[in-house]
Amino acid sequence: MSKVCDLTGKKPITGNHVSHSNRKTKRWFYPNLQTKKFFIPETKEWVTLKVSTSAMRTINKLGIYAYIKKLEKKGEIIFYSDAQ
Repeated sequence: MSKVCDLTGKKPITGNHVSHSNRKTKRWFYPNLQTKKFFIPETKEWVTLKVSTSAMRTINKLGIYAYIKKLEKKGEIIFYSDAQ
C-alpha cells in the first residue's frame, strides 16, 4: 500500500532519531494520510482518495472540484482511486 497523497504528492521522508546522548539512528517520517470518499456535485460522482490532512483542510476551504481544477491548471496529473 503506497504512502503517497493522491492530491499533494506528499510521501515519506527520512530523518534521524536523536537520543539524549545525541546518537543518531535512521527513521521515517510518514505523512498523515486518510482514505476519504468525496462527492463532486459538478460531475455527480463519488471518488475515494487517499489524501493528507493538509489537503483535506484545503478541500474544506476551496471545495473538491475547485481544488482538483487548480491542481490540473498547475499541470499535476490526478488519478482517482475509485470513481463510481
